Formats: sequence, C-alpha cells, structure tokens
Amino acid sequence: MLTLLAMFYYICLRRRSRSGTRGEALTSRRAVESGQRAVLPVSVEVEQYAKEVLDFSSHYGSENSMSYTMWNLAGVPNVYPSSGDFTQTAVFRAYGMWWEQCASAPPPFHRIPKGFCSQDFVELGFEDPVYPTAVDVLETYYPGAIVQILACSHNPFSQSPPTDVRWEVLWSGEPTKALTPQARQFSPTIKHINFPTNLLRLEVNRSLLDYYTELDAVILHGVKERPMLSLYKMPVIDISDPSDSEEELSDVGGPFRQGSDSKHQRTGNGYFDKLPYELIQLILSHLTLPDLSRLAQSCKLLHQHCCDPLQYTQLSLQPYWGRLSDASLGHLQSRCTLLQRLNLSWTGNRGALTLTGFSSFLKACGLSLVCLELSCCHFLNEACLEVISQMCPGLQELNLSSCDRLHPQAFTHISKLTRLRRLVLYRTKIEQTAILSILTFCIELRHLNLGSCVRIEDYDVVASMLAARCRSLCSLDLWRCRNLTDRGLAELVSGCRMLEELDLGWCPTLQSSTGCFQHLARSLPRLRKLFLTANRTVCDSDIDELAAGCPSLQHLDILGTRLVSAASLKKLLQSCPQLLLLDVSFCSQIDMQVFQELSGVFPNVAIKKSFTQ
Repeated sequence: MLTLLAMFYYICLRRRSRSGTRGEALTSRRAVESGQRAVLPVSVEVEQYAKEVLDFSSHYGSENSMSYTMWNLAGVPNVYPSSGDFTQTAVFRAYGMWWEQCASAPPPFHRIPKGFCSQDFVELGFEDPVYPTAVDVLETYYPGAIVQILACSHNPFSQSPPTDVRWEVLWSGEPTKALTPQARQFSPTIKHINFPTNLLRLEVNRSLLDYYTELDAVILHGVKERPMLSLYKMPVIDISDPSDSEEELSDVGGPFRQGSDSKHQRTGNGYFDKLPYELIQLILSHLTLPDLSRLAQSCKLLHQHCCDPLQYTQLSLQPYWGRLSDASLGHLQSRCTLLQRLNLSWTGNRGALTLTGFSSFLKACGLSLVCLELSCCHFLNEACLEVISQMCPGLQELNLSSCDRLHPQAFTHISKLTRLRRLVLYRTKIEQTAILSILTFCIELRHLNLGSCVRIEDYDVVASMLAARCRSLCSLDLWRCRNLTDRGLAELVSGCRMLEELDLGWCPTLQSSTGCFQHLARSLPRLRKLFLTANRTVCDSDIDELAAGCPSLQHLDILGTRLVSAASLKKLLQSCPQLLLLDVSFCSQIDMQVFQELSGVFPNVAIKKSFTQ
C-alpha cells in the first residue's frame, strides 16, 4: 500500500511541476527532500550494555570460572581502553588456521555460500527492546574477527514461548587483520530494521588472527519508539527530469505477462538436451542450496537434475541457521535419500526445529549417514539422540560441541553407534558412566574431544579405558580436565601410541616432577600437536625429551611455564624442523629480547608471546 501511494504521489508531483511555477517546483522539491523532519517526533536514544550472555559456541575459559569466558561480555567494560591479554575479557577457543590444519579437523563441506564465513558466535540479551541506531563492540586484543551482527525479534526475557522468530542482519563484512593488536571500538554502520530488539548476535571468523581475539563489552544504541521516517521512506524526486511518468511505469509487470506469439515460445530444453547427464550434474554441484532450489523451478529438465539425490550426498545447513525449520527439512527430505554428511550446527533453536521434524528427516535420510554435525543445537533432547542411534547405524562422526543443555542421561545412546571414529563432546554435561559405556563399545574411535566436560569425575579411569579399548586413537582433547594425574597419563600414552594430537591445556593436577611429560615424549613418536597450556611445572628436561623423541612436532603450547629456558627452546626448534606454532606467552624466562631473537633465527615458526599493557 505504501508503495502504491508513493507511486501516485510521484506522478502527481511530476504533473504539477509541468504546470506550476519554478518557485512552486522548488518548494515541492524541498518538502520532499526534507521529509518534514522538523515536525516529526524524535525519540530519545537509549544506550545499554548487555544484561546477559545467552548462548555461545566456544570460549577459552572454564565452565566453573569467569576468566576468559563469554560471560565477561555482560555488563560494563572491565578492560577497555587498555590493550592486551586480560582474564576479564571474552575469548573464543581458537584463532588462526592452526586448528583446521590438524588431523582431528573434519573436511570442509561443499556448497557454502560465499557470504557465510562465521566460525564462532555469541548471543547477548539487553534490558530494553529498542530500534537499533548503532552497535559498539569494544575489542581489547587482536581485533578484526567480527564478520556479522544480527538482531532478533524475540525477547529472550519474555515468559511466553517464541513465535515467528526473525533474525535480521544489521551489518556484515569480511574478516580483517588489524595492523596492531591494540584495543579499538568497532562501530560499523548498521541497517535500520522495522522491529525492536534486545537480542544481538555477533559472529566471528578468526582465520586471519595472529592470536586470540578478546572482547570486553557490547553497547546497543537505539530508540524505544519506531522512527517515523522508516515508515515513509521515499526517494528524492528530481522534478526537472522531463520524462513522462506514464512511460516510466508502462513496463512494470512486463516480464510476468504471457506472450501471445507462439513462434517465440520454446518447448524444448535447448542445448541442455545434448549435454551428458553427468556433465550437468557436475555443473550444478557448484551451486549453493538456494540457487539449486531456484534453478529447479526453471524447467522440467533442470528440476530433474536439481532434485537428483546425488546432488545431496553432503549438505551443510549451518549457513541458514536463522531460517531453517521443520518445513525446510520436510522439503529436502525426498532429495536426501543418499545423504552421507549433514551439518545442522547452530540450527533449530527457539523452537525452529522439533523432535518430530528432526526424527522424520533422519528416518528417511539417516541410513547412509556417516557424518552428523550438531554443534550448539539446543533443540536436541534424549529422544533425538535415541533416534540418531537407531536411524544412523553407519555413523562415523558425531559433533555435539556446546550442546550444554542435553541431559547427562541422553549420552548413553551414543554407545550404540559402534562405528564411531570421531566424537566431539566439548562443553557437554556427559558424565563418567556414559563416557565409559561409549568407550566400551566404540572401539574404532580415532578422534575424541572431551574438552571442558566438567561432570566427568575421574579422568584417570577414562584414560585407563582409552588405553585398553581405543588403541588406534589419533587425537585426544582433554582441555581443562581437572583431575587427570600422572598415573592416568602414563596409562594413556602407554596404550595409545598412535596419538598425534594431545591437548592437556589447563590440567592443573599434572606435575612435571613425576616424570609424566618425559614419559609422554618417549612414548608418542608420532606426536604432532601438544598443548601443555598453563602448566607451571613444565621444565627444560621435558622440552629436551620432546626434542629428542618427537621429531614430527608441529604445534606446541607451553604458555605460562616458569622453568623453560631459551637454550632448551632453541634446541627444540633445531630438532623439530616441522614445527609451525610455538606459544611461549607468559613464560618468565623468555623475555621480549629472547622472543625476537628466536623469531629471527626461525622465521618459519609462528612463535607467540602475548602481552598485557
């Protein structure tokens, strides 16, 4: 209706400009340009910090602490305008491309839209819904990772269930690499939306970062009353243009009219009929999912090609997390009968997917499934995992990262997936009984992530079971496990000698004085990645054993140790020619001068040394 009124006003104004005086024309033009701004009501702008962190995909910190966690984004700034590495900020789990280069990283999915490059996210709730006018993000260390800011129509603090949830992109851009790691206030120009919001989502891509990005606070600016100008936006009309309005509007809707001349109508498929079926399939395999759906509506031949199950052997729906619903899965169901790899990460939250829709899809398409990515899928419940265990007998990869709302009992169903080779349980509530059951039956495991699984009571028992049942284990992530001792570590490395990646970061109960790290180095000759982050006891003897016993080492993190000298690091760098990443941040014996010297002598190694201003 507003569009029709604008067109009518446009035509009337042009006709008046032909008969009226020059003064009247100028007066009309000024009226249109100014839009009567002076008489419209102006709302007072509200400025507010985040009230609560509602959801996030990962963080560097612990589930039982505030240091380096996403929860630091709630409230006023703790650090800004200072720069540097501070525990009071929000930090995501990874940075750069190092994690994607590891053997534990799954292969990327095809058909990812060029505009989607997000790797992590955080959602923030604010006190009052407003029409956003600006968003400020206070980045205090290695800025540039934010690639998208979105607003949601749902009030997260409302007691009523969410209905008709809409997400609008306020701003999007490419990941950037800042010239310096210094703090900055990131204030992009945002798009105006037609609903009030108190729920923002930041998405980041940290592939270009040299180190962990740190965020301190987010400020939402907005007005509580809908701006009147957004209701009546009209383009400024140049009335000096002599062209006729009727001529300009004569062809509107032309493309939708049916042609009456039969000689111009085509009944065949042109040259497509002459192309081999396989060649058309290859061409279509480069299209994104929305493009494939649009092309299917063009003609019967291309509809047949676009609906061929061979086009859907792998499917990533993560880029469409804000729009995916039960109806979407139902529409895709008939095309995915040969589906092998499915990515539903980030999807289905706030009622968008239900047990009924998810179960129906898996019952139709789960038989051939070998990879299922379900990171941050909070629609999952025990019944969903039971359906997975029943409908996906050949499943080899399962990612439940940050599904922190799943009940501990739900994880017992995973033990029925006996062909599992990769299992990610990062930031879940899995308990010891469930993980021991999984290890008893899933003996083909190659990659296991138990990072930040704080409900496992005794990691020594888990390590012992891994050594006994999963001798082909290639990677193990025990980030922030609180109770692994030298006894458990000794059993683990003695039984799992195929290990190439081992993350023992922030495991405070491991002590170098027991000889556990030296035994590790002697037992794992294939080791490529070792994280001993924040273990203050790592010493020169441990580094010397790594240099002697692990020549294939590529990634080493010894952040925070006080007992490693420059001489032992130099020996390590000389003995491990494949070394790519070495983190010596907060190592008291490695000052800035030593850091610069080592960086100069070994330019092919990314040596990291964080700082606090």
